[in-house]
Amino acid sequence: MWGITRYQWLVLFAAWLGWGFDVFDGLLFNYVAPNCIPTLLHLPLGSAAARSATLFWTGTLTSLLLVGWALGGILFGFICDRFGRMRTLLFTMVLYALGTAACAAATNLTMLAVFRLVASLGIGGEWAAGASMVAEVMPEKRRVEGGALLYTAAPFGLFLATGLNYLVAGVWFANDAAQSWRYVFLCGLLPAVVAFTVRWFIHEPERWQSVKERSQARLRQIFTPELRRRTLLGTMTTIIALAGWWSCNAFIPVIATGLARGEAALRGFDQAATLGLVEQWKFTATLCFNLGGLIGTLLTIPLAKRLGRRPMFAWYFGASAAAIFATFGLDMPPAARLYMFFLIGAPVFGVFGAFPFYLTELFPTRLRATGAGFCYNIGRVLAAVGPFIVGAAAARGTAMQTIFYVGFAPLLGLLLVPLIIETRGGALAD
Repeated sequence: MWGITRYQWLVLFAAWLGWGFDVFDGLLFNYVAPNCIPTLLHLPLGSAAARSATLFWTGTLTSLLLVGWALGGILFGFICDRFGRMRTLLFTMVLYALGTAACAAATNLTMLAVFRLVASLGIGGEWAAGASMVAEVMPEKRRVEGGALLYTAAPFGLFLATGLNYLVAGVWFANDAAQSWRYVFLCGLLPAVVAFTVRWFIHEPERWQSVKERSQARLRQIFTPELRRRTLLGTMTTIIALAGWWSCNAFIPVIATGLARGEAALRGFDQAATLGLVEQWKFTATLCFNLGGLIGTLLTIPLAKRLGRRPMFAWYFGASAAAIFATFGLDMPPAARLYMFFLIGAPVFGVFGAFPFYLTELFPTRLRATGAGFCYNIGRVLAAVGPFIVGAAAARGTAMQTIFYVGFAPLLGLLLVPLIIETRGGALAD
Protein backbone atom coordinates (compact mmCIF):
# COMPACT_ATOMS: atom_id res chain seq x y z
CA MET A 1 0.00 0.00 0.00
CA TRP A 2 1.33 3.47 -1.04
CA GLY A 3 4.64 1.79 -1.93
CA ILE A 4 5.42 1.28 1.77
CA THR A 5 6.95 -2.09 2.69
CA ARG A 6 5.80 -4.30 5.55
CA TYR A 7 8.85 -3.38 7.63
CA GLN A 8 8.27 0.34 7.06
CA TRP A 9 4.70 -0.07 8.28
CA LEU A 10 6.05 -1.93 11.31
CA VAL A 11 8.43 0.93 12.16
CA LEU A 12 5.58 3.41 11.77
CA PHE A 13 3.40 1.29 14.04
CA ALA A 14 6.13 1.04 16.69
CA ALA A 15 6.63 4.82 16.70
CA TRP A 16 2.84 5.27 16.60
CA LEU A 17 2.45 3.20 19.76
CA GLY A 18 5.26 5.11 21.45
CA TRP A 19 3.67 8.47 20.72
CA GLY A 20 0.14 7.29 21.54
CA PHE A 21 1.16 6.01 24.95
CA ASP A 22 3.26 9.14 25.39
CA VAL A 23 0.10 11.27 25.14
CA PHE A 24 -1.85 8.72 27.17
CA ASP A 25 0.54 8.91 30.12
CA GLY A 26 1.01 12.65 29.79
CA LEU A 27 -2.70 13.47 30.11
CA LEU A 28 -3.92 10.99 32.72
CA PHE A 29 -3.44 13.64 35.38
CA ASN A 30 -5.86 16.05 33.69
CA TYR A 31 -8.64 13.49 33.99
CA VAL A 32 -8.09 12.68 37.64
CA ALA A 33 -7.21 16.20 38.83
CA PRO A 34 -10.74 17.03 40.11
CA ASN A 35 -10.49 14.04 42.49
CA CYS A 36 -6.72 13.77 42.97
CA ILE A 37 -5.87 17.32 44.01
CA PRO A 38 -8.62 17.78 46.64
CA THR A 39 -7.78 14.37 48.10
CA LEU A 40 -4.08 15.18 48.48
CA LEU A 41 -4.96 18.59 49.95
CA HIS A 42 -7.59 17.04 52.26
CA LEU A 43 -10.41 19.15 50.82
CA PRO A 44 -14.03 17.94 50.45
CA LEU A 45 -14.73 16.83 46.88
CA GLY A 46 -17.06 19.22 45.09
CA SER A 47 -16.52 22.10 47.52
CA ALA A 48 -15.70 25.63 46.37
CA ALA A 49 -12.23 25.31 47.90
CA ALA A 50 -11.67 22.04 46.02
CA ARG A 51 -12.70 23.58 42.69
CA SER A 52 -10.45 26.60 43.17
CA ALA A 53 -7.47 24.42 44.20
CA THR A 54 -8.06 22.08 41.26
CA LEU A 55 -7.98 24.96 38.76
CA PHE A 56 -4.80 26.42 40.22
CA TRP A 57 -2.88 23.16 40.65
CA THR A 58 -3.99 21.78 37.29
CA GLY A 59 -2.38 24.79 35.66
CA THR A 60 0.72 24.63 37.85
CA LEU A 61 1.39 20.90 37.43
CA THR A 62 0.62 21.04 33.72
CA SER A 63 3.20 23.81 33.38
CA LEU A 64 5.69 21.68 35.34
CA LEU A 65 4.99 18.78 32.97
CA LEU A 66 5.73 21.01 29.99
CA VAL A 67 9.04 22.20 31.46
CA GLY A 68 10.11 18.60 32.12
CA TRP A 69 8.84 17.64 28.67
CA ALA A 70 11.03 20.33 27.14
CA LEU A 71 14.11 19.26 29.08
CA GLY A 72 13.53 15.60 28.16
CA GLY A 73 13.00 16.47 24.51
CA ILE A 74 16.26 18.39 24.27
CA LEU A 75 18.28 15.85 26.27
CA PHE A 76 17.00 12.77 24.48
CA GLY A 77 17.11 14.47 21.08
CA PHE A 78 20.86 14.79 21.55
CA ILE A 79 21.07 11.19 22.85
CA CYS A 80 19.00 10.00 19.89
CA ASP A 81 21.46 11.45 17.36
CA ARG A 82 24.44 10.04 19.24
CA PHE A 83 23.21 6.57 20.23
CA GLY A 84 20.29 5.69 17.98
CA ARG A 85 16.58 6.13 17.37
CA MET A 86 15.36 2.72 18.54
CA ARG A 87 17.29 2.66 21.83
CA THR A 88 16.07 6.12 22.72
CA LEU A 89 12.48 5.31 21.80
CA LEU A 90 12.35 2.24 24.04
CA PHE A 91 14.16 3.82 26.99
CA THR A 92 11.90 6.88 27.03
CA MET A 93 8.76 4.71 26.88
CA VAL A 94 9.87 2.79 29.96
CA LEU A 95 10.82 6.01 31.76
CA TYR A 96 7.46 7.72 31.32
CA ALA A 97 5.56 4.52 32.13
CA LEU A 98 7.34 4.09 35.48
CA GLY A 99 7.05 7.79 36.34
CA THR A 100 3.29 7.82 35.67
CA ALA A 101 2.63 4.63 37.62
CA ALA A 102 4.59 6.00 40.59
CA CYS A 103 2.05 8.86 40.83
CA ALA A 104 -0.41 6.30 42.22
CA ALA A 105 1.69 6.15 45.41
CA ALA A 106 1.76 9.92 45.97
CA THR A 107 0.64 11.05 49.42
CA ASN A 108 1.09 14.78 48.84
CA LEU A 109 1.43 17.23 45.96
CA THR A 110 5.22 17.36 46.25
CA MET A 111 5.52 13.63 45.60
CA LEU A 112 3.04 13.90 42.74
CA ALA A 113 5.03 16.75 41.19
CA VAL A 114 8.33 14.81 41.43
CA PHE A 115 6.86 11.69 39.81
CA ARG A 116 5.24 13.80 37.09
CA LEU A 117 8.60 15.42 36.40
CA VAL A 118 10.26 12.00 35.95
CA ALA A 119 7.52 10.92 33.57
CA SER A 120 7.74 14.19 31.64
CA LEU A 121 11.42 13.63 30.80
CA GLY A 122 10.53 10.39 29.01
CA ILE A 123 7.42 11.89 27.43
CA GLY A 124 9.46 14.71 25.92
CA GLY A 125 12.25 12.45 24.69
CA GLU A 126 10.05 9.96 22.88
CA TRP A 127 8.78 12.35 20.22
CA ALA A 128 12.16 13.17 18.67
CA ALA A 129 13.13 9.50 18.45
CA GLY A 130 9.85 8.38 16.90
CA ALA A 131 9.53 11.27 14.44
CA SER A 132 13.15 10.93 13.27
CA MET A 133 12.83 7.18 12.85
CA VAL A 134 9.67 7.47 10.76
CA ALA A 135 11.06 10.28 8.59
CA GLU A 136 14.22 8.29 7.84
CA VAL A 137 12.52 4.97 7.12
CA MET A 138 9.53 6.16 5.04
CA PRO A 139 9.91 6.55 1.25
CA GLU A 140 10.55 10.19 0.28
CA LYS A 141 7.22 10.53 -1.49
CA ARG A 142 5.35 9.22 1.59
CA ARG A 143 7.11 11.21 4.28
CA VAL A 144 4.13 13.54 4.78
CA GLU A 145 1.72 10.61 5.07
CA GLY A 146 4.05 8.84 7.49
CA GLY A 147 4.41 11.91 9.70
CA ALA A 148 0.69 12.69 9.75
CA LEU A 149 -0.24 9.06 10.44
CA LEU A 150 2.29 9.03 13.27
CA TYR A 151 0.45 11.87 14.95
CA THR A 152 -2.93 10.13 14.73
CA ALA A 153 -1.57 8.21 17.71
CA ALA A 154 -2.25 11.33 19.81
CA PRO A 155 -6.05 11.03 19.50
CA PHE A 156 -5.61 7.30 20.18
CA GLY A 157 -3.76 8.14 23.39
CA LEU A 158 -6.47 10.58 24.39
CA PHE A 159 -9.26 8.13 23.54
CA LEU A 160 -7.52 5.48 25.64
CA ALA A 161 -6.98 7.85 28.56
CA THR A 162 -10.60 9.03 28.34
CA GLY A 163 -12.00 5.51 28.15
CA LEU A 164 -9.87 4.08 30.96
CA ASN A 165 -10.62 7.03 33.22
CA TYR A 166 -14.32 6.66 32.55
CA LEU A 167 -14.26 2.93 33.28
CA VAL A 168 -12.09 3.22 36.39
CA ALA A 169 -13.42 6.44 37.92
CA GLY A 170 -16.92 6.46 36.45
CA VAL A 171 -17.86 2.76 36.57
CA TRP A 172 -15.59 0.37 38.47
CA PHE A 173 -14.73 2.70 41.36
CA ALA A 174 -17.50 5.27 40.98
CA ASN A 175 -18.21 5.21 44.71
CA ASP A 176 -14.59 5.73 45.73
CA ALA A 177 -13.62 9.02 44.08
CA ALA A 178 -10.96 9.69 46.73
CA GLN A 179 -8.95 6.63 45.61
CA SER A 180 -10.03 5.86 42.02
CA TRP A 181 -7.41 8.25 40.62
CA ARG A 182 -4.64 6.01 41.97
CA TYR A 183 -5.86 3.10 39.84
CA VAL A 184 -6.00 5.39 36.80
CA PHE A 185 -2.30 6.27 37.27
CA LEU A 186 -1.38 2.59 37.55
CA CYS A 187 -2.66 2.13 33.99
CA GLY A 188 0.37 4.17 32.99
CA LEU A 189 2.44 0.96 33.11
CA LEU A 190 0.97 -0.19 29.79
CA PRO A 191 3.68 1.48 27.62
CA ALA A 192 6.46 -0.44 29.41
CA VAL A 193 4.88 -3.72 28.32
CA VAL A 194 4.64 -2.47 24.73
CA ALA A 195 8.26 -1.28 24.74
CA PHE A 196 9.63 -4.68 25.71
CA THR A 197 7.60 -6.27 22.89
CA VAL A 198 8.56 -3.75 20.20
CA ARG A 199 12.31 -4.10 20.72
CA TRP A 200 12.34 -7.56 19.10
CA PHE A 201 11.02 -6.36 15.75
CA ILE A 202 12.74 -3.13 14.72
CA HIS A 203 16.31 -1.94 14.18
CA GLU A 204 18.07 1.37 13.66
CA PRO A 205 17.29 3.23 10.37
CA GLU A 206 19.90 2.74 7.65
CA ARG A 207 20.02 6.49 7.08
CA TRP A 208 21.18 7.04 10.68
CA GLN A 209 23.50 4.03 10.52
CA SER A 210 25.29 5.62 7.56
CA VAL A 211 26.18 8.78 9.52
CA LYS A 212 26.52 7.51 13.09
CA GLU A 213 30.32 7.20 12.89
CA ARG A 214 30.64 10.88 12.04
CA SER A 215 27.69 12.03 14.12
CA GLN A 216 29.00 14.22 16.92
CA ALA A 217 25.77 16.09 17.57
CA ARG A 218 26.01 19.22 19.69
CA LEU A 219 23.15 21.53 20.53
CA ARG A 220 25.13 24.57 19.37
CA GLN A 221 25.34 23.09 15.86
CA ILE A 222 21.67 23.82 15.17
CA PHE A 223 22.48 27.52 15.71
CA THR A 224 25.18 27.73 13.05
CA PRO A 225 24.49 30.35 10.32
CA GLU A 226 23.15 27.70 7.92
CA LEU A 227 20.60 26.33 10.42
CA ARG A 228 19.89 29.19 12.84
CA ARG A 229 16.90 30.60 10.94
CA ARG A 230 15.36 27.15 10.57
CA THR A 231 15.77 26.49 14.28
CA LEU A 232 14.28 29.80 15.39
CA LEU A 233 11.29 29.72 13.01
CA GLY A 234 10.59 26.07 13.74
CA THR A 235 10.59 26.87 17.45
CA MET A 236 8.33 29.90 17.11
CA THR A 237 5.82 27.92 15.06
CA THR A 238 5.56 25.19 17.69
CA ILE A 239 5.27 27.74 20.52
CA ILE A 240 2.11 29.17 18.95
CA ALA A 241 0.61 25.71 18.47
CA LEU A 242 1.61 24.44 21.91
CA ALA A 243 0.23 27.48 23.76
CA GLY A 244 -3.18 26.93 22.19
CA TRP A 245 -3.26 23.15 22.60
CA TRP A 246 -2.20 22.97 26.24
CA SER A 247 -4.23 25.95 27.40
CA CYS A 248 -7.36 24.40 25.88
CA ASN A 249 -6.84 20.66 26.32
CA ALA A 250 -5.51 20.75 29.88
CA PHE A 251 -8.75 22.34 31.07
CA ILE A 252 -11.29 20.25 29.17
CA PRO A 253 -12.01 18.01 32.22
CA VAL A 254 -12.16 21.08 34.50
CA ILE A 255 -14.56 22.96 32.20
CA ALA A 256 -16.72 19.87 31.68
CA THR A 257 -16.79 19.29 35.44
CA GLY A 258 -17.95 22.86 36.09
CA LEU A 259 -20.64 22.66 33.41
CA ALA A 260 -21.86 19.30 34.69
CA ARG A 261 -22.04 20.43 38.31
CA GLY A 262 -24.05 23.50 37.28
CA GLU A 263 -26.44 21.32 35.27
CA ALA A 264 -26.71 18.80 38.11
CA ALA A 265 -27.62 21.57 40.55
CA LEU A 266 -30.41 22.76 38.25
CA ARG A 267 -31.74 19.20 38.03
CA GLY A 268 -31.49 18.62 41.77
CA PHE A 269 -29.09 15.65 41.48
CA ASP A 270 -27.64 14.04 44.59
CA GLN A 271 -23.87 13.54 45.06
CA ALA A 272 -23.70 10.16 43.30
CA ALA A 273 -25.73 11.34 40.29
CA THR A 274 -23.65 14.50 40.08
CA LEU A 275 -20.38 12.54 39.98
CA GLY A 276 -21.84 10.30 37.27
CA LEU A 277 -22.83 13.30 35.14
CA VAL A 278 -19.38 14.83 35.64
CA GLU A 279 -17.66 11.74 34.24
CA GLN A 280 -20.10 11.52 31.32
CA TRP A 281 -19.58 15.15 30.34
CA LYS A 282 -15.79 14.90 30.67
CA PHE A 283 -15.95 11.90 28.34
CA THR A 284 -18.18 13.72 25.83
CA ALA A 285 -16.09 16.91 25.70
CA THR A 286 -12.83 15.02 25.35
CA LEU A 287 -14.29 12.68 22.74
CA CYS A 288 -15.38 15.65 20.62
CA PHE A 289 -11.97 17.29 20.95
CA ASN A 290 -10.23 14.04 19.99
CA LEU A 291 -12.45 13.37 16.98
CA GLY A 292 -11.88 16.88 15.73
CA GLY A 293 -8.16 16.44 16.29
CA LEU A 294 -8.09 13.16 14.38
CA ILE A 295 -9.77 14.70 11.35
CA GLY A 296 -7.58 17.79 11.59
CA THR A 297 -4.45 15.64 11.75
CA LEU A 298 -5.37 13.74 8.59
CA LEU A 299 -6.14 17.02 6.81
CA THR A 300 -2.47 17.99 7.09
CA ILE A 301 -1.73 15.48 4.32
CA PRO A 302 -3.70 17.13 1.48
CA LEU A 303 -3.05 20.65 2.78
CA ALA A 304 0.73 20.14 3.03
CA LYS A 305 1.07 18.34 -0.30
CA ARG A 306 -1.28 20.50 -2.38
CA LEU A 307 -0.89 23.94 -0.81
CA GLY A 308 2.48 23.75 0.90
CA ARG A 309 3.64 24.05 4.50
CA ARG A 310 3.20 27.83 4.81
CA PRO A 311 -0.48 28.02 3.65
CA MET A 312 -1.21 24.94 5.77
CA PHE A 313 -0.06 26.67 8.96
CA ALA A 314 -2.02 29.81 8.00
CA TRP A 315 -5.21 27.74 7.70
CA TYR A 316 -4.73 26.02 11.06
CA PHE A 317 -3.85 29.17 13.00
CA GLY A 318 -6.79 31.12 11.58
CA ALA A 319 -9.26 28.30 12.24
CA SER A 320 -7.89 27.84 15.78
CA ALA A 321 -8.56 31.46 16.70
CA ALA A 322 -12.08 31.37 15.25
CA ALA A 323 -12.99 28.12 17.04
CA ILE A 324 -11.71 29.28 20.45
CA PHE A 325 -13.45 32.65 20.24
CA ALA A 326 -16.73 31.02 19.20
CA THR A 327 -16.69 28.25 21.81
CA PHE A 328 -15.85 30.43 24.79
CA GLY A 329 -17.30 33.75 23.64
CA LEU A 330 -20.77 32.87 22.38
CA ASP A 331 -23.76 32.27 24.64
CA MET A 332 -25.03 28.68 24.31
CA PRO A 333 -26.47 25.84 26.42
CA PRO A 334 -23.89 23.91 28.52
CA ALA A 335 -24.42 20.66 26.62
CA ALA A 336 -23.94 22.41 23.26
CA ARG A 337 -20.64 23.85 24.44
CA LEU A 338 -19.33 20.31 24.95
CA TYR A 339 -19.79 19.55 21.25
CA MET A 340 -18.04 22.77 20.24
CA PHE A 341 -14.81 21.12 21.37
CA PHE A 342 -14.94 19.27 18.06
CA LEU A 343 -14.41 22.56 16.22
CA ILE A 344 -11.52 23.43 18.52
CA GLY A 345 -9.90 20.03 18.15
CA ALA A 346 -9.79 20.10 14.34
CA PRO A 347 -7.31 23.02 14.06
CA VAL A 348 -5.82 23.31 17.58
CA PHE A 349 -5.09 19.59 17.82
CA GLY A 350 -4.87 18.84 14.10
CA VAL A 351 -1.97 21.20 13.37
CA PHE A 352 0.36 18.87 15.27
CA GLY A 353 0.01 16.31 12.52
CA ALA A 354 2.38 18.53 10.52
CA PHE A 355 5.27 18.65 12.97
CA PRO A 356 6.57 15.07 12.61
CA PHE A 357 7.28 15.65 8.92
CA TYR A 358 7.86 19.42 8.88
CA LEU A 359 10.42 19.73 11.69
CA THR A 360 12.39 16.69 10.53
CA GLU A 361 12.61 18.27 7.05
CA LEU A 362 14.46 21.27 8.48
CA PHE A 363 17.60 19.43 9.62
CA PRO A 364 20.21 16.98 8.23
CA THR A 365 20.32 13.38 9.50
CA ARG A 366 23.23 13.92 11.91
CA LEU A 367 21.24 16.69 13.68
CA ARG A 368 17.67 15.67 12.88
CA ALA A 369 16.57 14.51 16.34
CA THR A 370 18.55 17.25 18.07
CA GLY A 371 17.04 19.99 15.90
CA ALA A 372 13.49 18.67 15.69
CA GLY A 373 13.53 17.75 19.39
CA PHE A 374 14.70 21.24 20.32
CA CYS A 375 12.12 23.04 18.17
CA TYR A 376 9.25 20.84 19.27
CA ASN A 377 10.12 20.83 22.96
CA ILE A 378 11.88 24.06 23.95
CA GLY A 379 8.67 25.82 23.02
CA ARG A 380 7.02 23.99 25.89
CA VAL A 381 9.00 26.08 28.38
CA LEU A 382 7.36 29.23 27.02
CA ALA A 383 4.04 27.47 26.34
CA ALA A 384 4.07 26.31 29.98
CA VAL A 385 3.18 29.87 30.93
CA GLY A 386 -0.21 29.41 29.25
CA PRO A 387 -1.69 26.67 31.49
CA PHE A 388 -0.24 28.35 34.60
CA ILE A 389 -1.85 31.71 33.77
CA VAL A 390 -5.13 30.08 32.74
CA GLY A 391 -5.21 27.97 35.91
CA ALA A 392 -4.38 30.87 38.22
CA ALA A 393 -6.85 33.22 36.54
CA ALA A 394 -9.60 30.60 36.31
CA ALA A 395 -9.23 29.90 40.04
CA ARG A 396 -10.32 33.51 40.62
CA GLY A 397 -13.08 33.60 38.04
CA THR A 398 -14.30 31.15 35.39
CA ALA A 399 -12.20 28.94 33.17
CA MET A 400 -14.24 29.71 30.05
CA GLN A 401 -13.79 33.45 30.29
CA THR A 402 -10.06 32.99 30.76
CA ILE A 403 -9.52 30.52 27.90
CA PHE A 404 -11.37 32.88 25.54
CA TYR A 405 -8.22 35.03 25.47
CA VAL A 406 -6.10 32.04 24.42
CA GLY A 407 -7.55 32.62 20.96
CA PHE A 408 -5.18 35.55 20.51
CA ALA A 409 -2.17 33.15 20.44
CA PRO A 410 -2.98 31.66 17.00
CA LEU A 411 -3.77 35.17 15.76
CA LEU A 412 -0.14 36.03 16.53
CA GLY A 413 0.77 32.88 14.60
CA LEU A 414 -0.80 34.36 11.47
CA LEU A 415 1.74 37.19 11.66
CA LEU A 416 4.50 34.57 11.69
CA VAL A 417 3.24 32.66 8.64
CA PRO A 418 5.00 34.76 5.94
CA LEU A 419 8.36 33.89 7.55
CA ILE A 420 7.79 30.12 7.80
CA ILE A 421 10.27 28.12 5.71
CA GLU A 422 8.60 26.25 2.85
CA THR A 423 9.89 22.67 2.48
CA ARG A 424 7.38 21.20 0.02
CA GLY A 425 9.07 19.17 -2.72
CA GLY A 426 12.42 18.87 -0.97
CA ALA A 427 14.22 15.69 0.09
CA LEU A 428 15.64 14.93 3.53
CA ALA A 429 19.21 16.19 3.81
CA ASP A 430 21.92 13.80 5.01
